[in-house]
Amino acid sequence: MRISRRAERVAPFYAMEFAKKAAALQRQGHHVITLNIGEPDFGAPPAFLDAARELTDGRPLAYTGALGLPELRAAIADFYQHHFRAQVTPDRIAVTSGASAALLLACAALVDPGDGVIIGDPSYPCNRQFAESFGAQVTLVPTTADTRFQLTPRAVADHWTATTRGVVVATPSNPTGTSMPYDDLVAMCDLVAERDGWAIVDEIYLGLSDPGPDGHPPRSVLADPGPGASNAVVINSFSKYFGLTGWRLGWCIVPPDLVDVLERLAQNYYVCPSTPAQLAALSCFTPESLAVTEQRRIEFANRRELVVEGLASIGLDVPVVPDGAFYVYLDVSSTGLTSAEFCDRALQEAHVALTPGKDFGVHGADRYVRLSYAASTAELTEAIDRLGTFVASTR
Repeated sequence: MRISRRAERVAPFYAMEFAKKAAALQRQGHHVITLNIGEPDFGAPPAFLDAARELTDGRPLAYTGALGLPELRAAIADFYQHHFRAQVTPDRIAVTSGASAALLLACAALVDPGDGVIIGDPSYPCNRQFAESFGAQVTLVPTTADTRFQLTPRAVADHWTATTRGVVVATPSNPTGTSMPYDDLVAMCDLVAERDGWAIVDEIYLGLSDPGPDGHPPRSVLADPGPGASNAVVINSFSKYFGLTGWRLGWCIVPPDLVDVLERLAQNYYVCPSTPAQLAALSCFTPESLAVTEQRRIEFANRRELVVEGLASIGLDVPVVPDGAFYVYLDVSSTGLTSAEFCDRALQEAHVALTPGKDFGVHGADRYVRLSYAASTAELTEAIDRLGTFVASTR
């Protein structure tokens, strides 16, 4: 069978590859601590699970509109207003089958073959895979600890060419858990708009960001009234802040002239998001559920402190302490191993699953490893102990 050139070019998602290796060890009876996948261990809020159980009473669960339930789109708009200080009308919101489907729709709507797309390095690998699948020429722009592993407006300007059409940025970022300074994010979007380009801003982890000095959650890029921010395509998800990973439900917020485009694409690509997931997700925006998710955000911050201090105690450096998400990007070069060697040996010898930097880019890929602290405190404590013994053995 002839395989498409597009499929042949897609690299493995190494976080999932290590998940397969970890599962094989678990089947052999080993206790593997899986810190390679960004999946909150809490699961869905109790009210969501109660709502999901009620939906199994035999009622018909027909298709919804391709852009999702109107009441869920309204609830997301209200959440953005009160949580992220952004005035967004429900008609600009498309509910999707996970944030991945939102990225799929955005790239299908915006990317033509040969278009240049700028993405920071390191970054979530599927972002560039989506863009490249539609024929984009992706430029991975190296970032460093000095810029918190984030793009800067200057870096975007320096790498913009005659064929560049857009920029994809995640803030906070996967794999680093670091955010762009808000003024830089707005300035980048303004710069892109001035060049008649587009910006996709991934806010999947925004709800898990540290509060600002005023105690309020960080602002969405859409809170800025300028032309760049208002024309941005914003991606978000129920998976991270709300813990609904397996339910595959996300959303995107788009400029008005993209709404009809996304609706036609969604109709053809997957008809509509899951009806029961959408109905149950309405419960996520109740005061009860939001109190639960906020307490979980605080717990993630506590786990971050445990992990950063624990890694320092065993001689592994975290160049930039995260301010959101549930990842640390650690430097393993002091062990004399590449990141891939470190992850392979840590899994086989310490039974701790991590993700090597080659999943997230090229620049610095051999020295950095992503650790997800979405596991329990007990598992994280045990993982640090195991890694400490392993690291000592490498030296």
